[in-house]
Amino acid sequence: MLAAVRSAAVLGVDAFDVTVEVDCTRGLPQWMIVGLPASSVKESRERVSAALGNAGIDLPHRRVTINLAPADVAKTGTAFDLPIAIAVLMAFEIIEPQVAENAVFLGELGLDGAVRPVRGVLSVARRLVRADPPPTLVLPGANIGEASLVHDVPLCAPASLLELVGWLRRGALPLTRPTAKTPVARPTPDFADVIGQQSAKRALEIAASGGHNVLMIGAPGAGKTMLARRLPGILPALIEQEALEVTAIHSVAGLLNGGGGVTDRPFRSPHHSVSTAGLIGGGGVPRPGEVSLAHHGVLFLDELLEFPRRTLESLRQPMEDGRVTIARAASAVCFPARFTLVAATNGCPCGHAGSAKLCVCSEADIARYRSRLSGPLADRIDLHLMLAPVPFRQLADAARPECSADIRARVERARDRQRLRYRGTPLMCNAESNGRALVGELDADARKLLNDAADSLALSARAYHRAAKVARTIADLDASERVAAAHVAEALCFRPLAPAVALGGR
Repeated sequence: MLAAVRSAAVLGVDAFDVTVEVDCTRGLPQWMIVGLPASSVKESRERVSAALGNAGIDLPHRRVTINLAPADVAKTGTAFDLPIAIAVLMAFEIIEPQVAENAVFLGELGLDGAVRPVRGVLSVARRLVRADPPPTLVLPGANIGEASLVHDVPLCAPASLLELVGWLRRGALPLTRPTAKTPVARPTPDFADVIGQQSAKRALEIAASGGHNVLMIGAPGAGKTMLARRLPGILPALIEQEALEVTAIHSVAGLLNGGGGVTDRPFRSPHHSVSTAGLIGGGGVPRPGEVSLAHHGVLFLDELLEFPRRTLESLRQPMEDGRVTIARAASAVCFPARFTLVAATNGCPCGHAGSAKLCVCSEADIARYRSRLSGPLADRIDLHLMLAPVPFRQLADAARPECSADIRARVERARDRQRLRYRGTPLMCNAESNGRALVGELDADARKLLNDAADSLALSARAYHRAAKVARTIADLDASERVAAAHVAEALCFRPLAPAVALGGR
């Protein structure tokens, strides 16, 4: 007998429909899976047969052919275990086909028949909600939290294959009501712990307000890492659409650990030994890299110039486009990667260039070290900061600096102005906007100052427009509709005067 069950798979962060077809005929007893299955899918025949046997279901010896349609798209993962088991039971007439007509099945099976969690459930739920009416999503109980983030999709979460078979034999799929969970706030370091470095705090406030990239250069102990780790504490909260996008990426990457959605903006800090594929994404089965896991959040690259130059250069396209496309011979996968880059580095290999201590590096060593950051990549960083160590006497100051909550309030007001400005467009902040359009918002004095600075500093067209974007953000922080010369002047303070100065020249 021929049977078919609906399922789904994920390519990148987007789901597509898969139909699991099973045909049972006379012949040499064997199970064959076709439709471009990966090894993890081919192994499902062993898991499914063992799960059925341990559930007390004995099947006649037949030739079983399982097809995953569309057959020209590669299938990966273990989510097809459950739909294959149900389709096999329908083909052997143990379950009536009509009881699962309006259901989509996902789940990995243990050898004891337990239904185990899988990746990408949120992406599937986001696809099913477009149907009218949405079908019932039968899924593992551990994935119920992320699936429930998409409203109006009926959910059914059996604990085991035997339990699901019992429901189907009775002709009804009981809906599971997800338990409401109160989000647990992630503790974030506070800016009140940072003594001094007022210029750096101001730059990070601007970066958080407009989504701008930051490069901090300074000697060891100047506070670069300390400042970067406090940036998430002043970022505005994720809106619902952003939270769904971030959760979908983490679901595909298998980082949700059975919990619900992501409620905090991501902060990713890969070690400088990370591979290019680990940073950008890739692999035999393409997975999101650090730039995608930092989507709508912060990607912090500490010791920037310790990263291989080839790895750093791979950041150029995601920083410009806000997405990563991983091309393979069979297909191309696109992952979103709209992140704020925060980088920290020393000026030379020993770290003391530009500081009070004696630098022992040769000119060749310094030139080789600085060459790892190319001009095109540096051009994509809006704010360049030079940090000097805080004097010891100032560290003992009893006065408490401004806390993150106060800074965040100003950031949120600036972001509100930007959302109002870009209402009706996909833009979320000034860093994503058209720099040429923002130049038109500058008043006459501000435009003249920017043009003169572009000539004297030899700014590229990209740097020119990025300076205008930063000036627009500073104006938003001042609650100003017009971008004045003072806003442009402050924005230009964060542009490097020359490569040697930018990297702490001797």
